[in-house]
Amino acid sequence: MNRQSIPLLSPATGTHRELVSFHFGPKGSGQKIYIQSSLHADETPAMLTTVLLKRRLLELEQQGLLDAEIVLVPVANPVGLGQYVLGQFLGRFDLGSGKNFNRHFMQFSKLTARAKELLGADAAENVRIIRKLIADELAEHKPLTEFESLQLASLKLSFDADVVIDLHCSLEAAMHLYTSEAAWPEFEPLSRFLGAQASLLATNSGGESFDETHSLLWWNLQQAMPADKPVPNGTIAVTVECRGQRDVSYEVAQQDADALVDYLGWRKAIRLEAKPLPALLSPATPLAGSEQFYAPVSGILIHRAKIGDTIRVGQPLFDIVDPLTDETTTISSKTEGVFYMRRAIRFVTTGAPLGRVTGTRAFRTGVLLGA
Repeated sequence: MNRQSIPLLSPATGTHRELVSFHFGPKGSGQKIYIQSSLHADETPAMLTTVLLKRRLLELEQQGLLDAEIVLVPVANPVGLGQYVLGQFLGRFDLGSGKNFNRHFMQFSKLTARAKELLGADAAENVRIIRKLIADELAEHKPLTEFESLQLASLKLSFDADVVIDLHCSLEAAMHLYTSEAAWPEFEPLSRFLGAQASLLATNSGGESFDETHSLLWWNLQQAMPADKPVPNGTIAVTVECRGQRDVSYEVAQQDADALVDYLGWRKAIRLEAKPLPALLSPATPLAGSEQFYAPVSGILIHRAKIGDTIRVGQPLFDIVDPLTDETTTISSKTEGVFYMRRAIRFVTTGAPLGRVTGTRAFRTGVLLGA
């Protein structure tokens, strides 16, 4: 194991933060796998999973069983990790700018024009050329803030990975994941190993998130290049939501770490005895088909369904009780699917997001991600 550190821009005199990564396996041996956790710094379950995964990878490396370079970043957001306000841990947004730590990553605007000039008929060579172009653009970028330097450091560690796994969690949620349609065949086994109750697919969800910055880059090149300049999926990426913020235990984190090891074994990044694939708990559905629920009024929120339940059309999900008038407003589902996440709130303001149910028919357009 090799520990590396990338210093971030100092936001103020006397302060300093760094992005720490752990590197396992033979570099340049074939596959490169990049795994990070808690880009939203207050999503602790993912962080514990990477702690236990690091221990396992160290054992496997000592046994000579790693056949890929594996880069692990347990604390993907040291900036957000230090954000406390009146005792509340706030790791999703940068308090200095209001920006979401997992939105608006670089989109490599110069890449397509340069690639059109340099790519040829050899797909493998084209991957090498594209990665060199990405590296050049990253080297040219000069961050102005600590926030920007964190995003740049993450991309420099991950841009040349074959597989990017970004571990998060929601507020209250079942295990679920987000990936692209093109990458789904490669991540379906991961969904099985993790026991995901929902797998949501979108090529471009509109948020310029960390995972899509990698996968969308290659998809855009595939659309732009002529047939005689083939571009394969140079990087596939997935966001894994490790249940809810309070689901922090050794047992659950070990289960998820073991699932990641099994998946890396399936990918032949680790030499392990092949395990039979578990059942797929739910088929993949379009992210654009998930129904989002919002509070039409303010009041006390009562949940009427459990996380992970299969929901019927018309089934009540939430009651909102006005404490002054005693009036009750019921919100029911218009979609059949899995109730895969909800907000950890019990009193809501008008318009507040409440939760989501998967659906098989895409009906939403535009930006598909929340704030």
